[in-house]
Amino acid sequence: MKLLVLATAVLSATFLFAAVDINNASKEELMTLKGLGEKKADAVLEYRKENCFKNIEALSEVKGLGPKFIENNKKELQAGKCKAAKK
Repeated sequence: MKLLVLATAVLSATFLFAAVDINNASKEELMTLKGLGEKKADAVLEYRKENCFKNIEALSEVKGLGPKFIENNKKELQAGKCKAAKK
């Protein structure tokens, strides 16, 4: 029982401190970012259908996400290998 509680705590802490990969994150993962709700998460997912984010600054290509959003979330963002884009 103690092992199960410990494993759950470790996994929870890992998820809380893991960076959000803007090229591969789910809608729910994107919504964990400060200032990014359901509509903006949908906009990121829509953008990703045709494009890859080469770096976190490229998030400014998505309507409603600008330099202030990126600065406020910089520590929680990463741009991993793109899998979703068709290009």
